[in-house]
This record gives sequence, structure tokens and C-alpha cells, in this order.
Amino acid sequence: MNVEISTPTTSPAALVQRLSATPRGARLARRLTGTTLATWGHPLDGDFSQSAQLVVAELAANAVTHGRVPGRDFELRLRLLPAQDTLRIEVSDARGDRALRFPDGRPEDERGRGLVIVRALAKLGGVSERDVGKTVWAELPLDSRQPAGGSRAPEPEG
Repeated sequence: MNVEISTPTTSPAALVQRLSATPRGARLARRLTGTTLATWGHPLDGDFSQSAQLVVAELAANAVTHGRVPGRDFELRLRLLPAQDTLRIEVSDARGDRALRFPDGRPEDERGRGLVIVRALAKLGGVSERDVGKTVWAELPLDSRQPAGGSRAPEPEG
């Protein structure tokens, strides 16, 4: 059964939520990000929260558009990494057969423009394989003075 939204798993610095792989699920992911960050002390209308919501919106839209498998949900995971002054955003879908790369953002590129936005806002980003599907992740600096748009090399999971 494909449940639209279930009870999220949260800790003071983490959230894990499965959502239906539909446009509605993608919208809920963005809204859940904003409300979660607000409970963590980042104002809903602040620059950091707005950037995080935009990154989640792009990654969730890709998950439901290109990573959808009928009957399978996608997963949103948010983790504050205080030692690194970073928010790690992970969106996992059930399709591992569709490779995802962060584009260069050339004007002639017809696809991947949303990932250009992710690249501009994130200090790191990449794709990790899973047993079923893939996880696309991005890390945003908590300190807005820290430069974004850093390295794109995926880091090992583990």
C-alpha cells in the first residue's frame, strides 16, 4: 500500500520521512523541510531555510519525475552535522538504473537545470548507490558566509 505520508522519524538533528512518489509527495517534502528546520531554530522565511527548501524541492521533483517506480515511495532524510556546520539533504528513490550527474549548466542544456540550482547552493553534492535505487545528496553550509558551489565528488557512504 502506498501511504501518502507516515509518521516521520526524528531526533533533535535528524529527520527521515518516506513520501509517495507523486507531485504531492514532492510538495510535502519541501514543506516538511521548512517546518523541520523551523523547529531546529532556522526561521521558515530565513535565507538558509529557503535555500534548503529549494534544494529539497529540486531533488524531490527529480525523484518523482525520473526515479519513480509504481508502488514505491521516495525517502527524504535531513541531518544536521554540527561538527561541519552543515545540513545534509538526502533524497532516495527506487530507480538505480537512471544515472544522475550534476550538469555544467550550459545554456544549451535542456535538462538538469534544477540541479544547477542545487550545485549553486550546496557546498557538496553527489549520488550514492543503494540496495534498491539511489540517493542523491547535497550539503548546505549552516553559515551563510561559507562559500557554496564546492566539490562534486561523492563521498563514500558508511
